[in-house]
Amino acid sequence: MKKPLSLLLVFLATCMFSCSTLPEKPNIVYILADDLGWGDLSCYGQELFSTPNLDLLAEQGMRFTQHYSGSTVCAPSRSSLMTGLHTGHTPIRGNKPTKPEGQWPISDSVLTIAEVLKEAGYATGGFGKWGLGFVNSEGGPNKQGFDEFYGYNCQRIAHNYYPYYLWDNEQKIILEGNVDTLEGQYAPDLIHARALEFIEKHKDEPFFLYYPSVIPHAELKVPEEYMAAYRGKYLPEKIYKGTDSGPSYKMGGYGSQSESHAAFVGMVDYLDKTVGDIMNKLEELGLTDNTILFFSSDNGPHMEGGADPRYFNSNGIYKGFKRDLYEGGIRVPLLVSWPGQIEPGSLSDHISSFWDMFPTFADLAGGEHSAVVDGITMLPELLGRDKQKVHEYLYWEFHERGGRVAVRMGDWKGVRYKVNQNPDAALELYDLKTDPGEENNIAEKNPEIVKRMEEIIRNNHVASPDFALPGLDLK
Repeated sequence: MKKPLSLLLVFLATCMFSCSTLPEKPNIVYILADDLGWGDLSCYGQELFSTPNLDLLAEQGMRFTQHYSGSTVCAPSRSSLMTGLHTGHTPIRGNKPTKPEGQWPISDSVLTIAEVLKEAGYATGGFGKWGLGFVNSEGGPNKQGFDEFYGYNCQRIAHNYYPYYLWDNEQKIILEGNVDTLEGQYAPDLIHARALEFIEKHKDEPFFLYYPSVIPHAELKVPEEYMAAYRGKYLPEKIYKGTDSGPSYKMGGYGSQSESHAAFVGMVDYLDKTVGDIMNKLEELGLTDNTILFFSSDNGPHMEGGADPRYFNSNGIYKGFKRDLYEGGIRVPLLVSWPGQIEPGSLSDHISSFWDMFPTFADLAGGEHSAVVDGITMLPELLGRDKQKVHEYLYWEFHERGGRVAVRMGDWKGVRYKVNQNPDAALELYDLKTDPGEENNIAEKNPEIVKRMEEIIRNNHVASPDFALPGLDLK
């Protein structure tokens, strides 16, 4: 049975930040890119192409330099975002598929931030990629606090940008323009239109717009106008031979792309323009001053489908890519704008994470946040009106590739790989202040730090009935 929302009163604690000086129930817009790297924004150092709308967002608000995704792949990262729990606690810890489609569902008993905001009087809408439970399961978006959802339910099908269908709440919408091999309806266009309609529809009431874009994750396809703008400018081109027929065609297999570099830049350009459209819509409706706008990415840059993050330096100075727990796999952009509340052009080195969004959004909605989350509200840092509480540590675990765990504690970063084969494998230790690229393992010189991190790993992994990590479950 779904948890009674009245029980929120039992689990909610008094807000540590006084919201009395803020606009009552500001609109919350959270735009989430898919596999966009730290270095893929020009305001974070990208030199081969520009992201003018995202740069403008940074100029109007705050740019974070030490923000982390919930995980290093899609589903657990989004689970962390929705639940305010790190991957040692959050219910979804991997990209585990289920039939007939979709990923392992969030349990009915789990409280999501969408449910908290809905109870607080917000209209709630999700547009893009879900990946946390099929439409008729307990994890479907309409059963987890969203009044409205439009887009892809299944992450695998979201690999393709001219899909056979999308979901409008729990109704499958066949895209006639994409029948067989046709590519007549670019799904991101359809999703974007619905997101803008949601803002228009709810302009007179508080709303939470969750916009988990499918861009720029593989496959690498974008309408011709975007290809034409970059064709021949990023040579030598990378040719990718993908899936152009057979059972996985448009059902998860990445399509071929002979101009992967141009396609990638075109996709980031498309993403940047969608952010600009959201900003313009808010301005057109007079909502800018009463809307806090967040932009981030679900993990580090991917290498599938022809993507070439080394060519574009997509992870900047950081080591690793998607599926790594080194910085390149989990350190992500975060831009936050709220005119009149957040200082324009401000820069923050506050160490934060996806699980901080839950208490931050809850505070914005009415001054309450769940007492059982791992996150810490970020409003003091954003608004500069109170002392920001800091994390003692951040913790991640990854259930693929032999099991991986990581800890961030101050400037220290600990990483352990292949924990299932060797649970007692030596922990790698890095000082991110002097070694942000994680090149020099100094674990032997700092045994007390290593010991503390090992305690954190033991104390933060809670065994899951659905996602086994044997190397830790057995300890």
